[in-house]
Amino acid sequence: MYDQRLNSFREDFSNLEVDAAIIFNFENQFYFTGLKAITYSRPIILGIGEEKTHFIIPSLEEQHAKAKTNVDNYYIYHETKMYSKNNENYLDYFSQLLQQFPAHARIGIEFSTLPVILRDMIVNKGFSLVNIDQYITKMRFVKDNQELNSIREAGKLVSLALKESLNHARQGITEIELDQFGNTVLFKEVAKKHPHSTLDYFVMSPSGIARTNMPHVFSNTRLLKKPDIIIHSRQVAINGYRAECERTFFIGEPTTEQKAVFSIAIKAQNEVLNQIKVGMKASEVNEVARVIISEAGLEEYMNHRTGHGIGIGLHEEPSLRFDNELSLKEGMVFCVEPGIYVPEVGGFRHSDTVILTNNGAELITEYPRNIEHLIF
Repeated sequence: MYDQRLNSFREDFSNLEVDAAIIFNFENQFYFTGLKAITYSRPIILGIGEEKTHFIIPSLEEQHAKAKTNVDNYYIYHETKMYSKNNENYLDYFSQLLQQFPAHARIGIEFSTLPVILRDMIVNKGFSLVNIDQYITKMRFVKDNQELNSIREAGKLVSLALKESLNHARQGITEIELDQFGNTVLFKEVAKKHPHSTLDYFVMSPSGIARTNMPHVFSNTRLLKKPDIIIHSRQVAINGYRAECERTFFIGEPTTEQKAVFSIAIKAQNEVLNQIKVGMKASEVNEVARVIISEAGLEEYMNHRTGHGIGIGLHEEPSLRFDNELSLKEGMVFCVEPGIYVPEVGGFRHSDTVILTNNGAELITEYPRNIEHLIF
């Protein structure tokens, strides 16, 4: 799979007008090599030439990288006196890596992520730069069957974890305790069914009117009350590929106004899930939700796009937003999540993950969306 992607990339070198490429974005490194490293302060750099691939990696990742990838050359930098050669660091090895490319080569880089210090080194050695951000982004738009199977499995796992957390929803527990119920069953399920697999997850449960009006905040120690409103949001990735599921729910009876806004948010999401299809423009998908929310007099409270792509990244292109004229294709994967955030009332957002097929949208996350199942 990874060799096929590299070969496909190389075949496009002439169209891109590049002779080589430097990949710094860790998601793109995983896409091309299979290495999913924990990155902190130690840079990892992937070089792709016409025939050879090269990794500059810290010694901490050497065994991991060699076990997971088929890269041709490794440049290992150390930070201990015993193993360091002449105090060489990753910049020294980057200089050596550049020597593997033809003189005055045109090097494709990700303008959005490659550090300025590395860009300057490339230019100062006589190379020219070509932005390949959009090319790689488009490569990742459409998922292959192996990716889709991983995403489907992630959909099952995220649905399981969300269900377990909501089964334990009650007043008197904290947001982080709510999260932990789902986390525990998730860990057990992955250990049981996916031995030697890599699990990654994200969860947040903002509660209360003020916090649900903040679309992205970490769970904290706020106690759930009665009555209360909560947005429980989860992502799960298995072996590098993700799915997302979110539900807005209530402890105790919601107010009349909360019920009204909830019904519009759910109507918007349901209609998008029913209409999204291959050949539709991303902007048209967004418009489906926008019109419903606007006709209810709530458009000023619609603070974000209707949805986003998902796969290796938590959020990735294509985005389902008003200014995206991209036509959707089979194999694209989206989270459909129109949101409405009304001060003094609350935030309202469900999210579900769908795979686009020529036969329609395949819903891969499961939990009831109607209010009758979301009052505890």
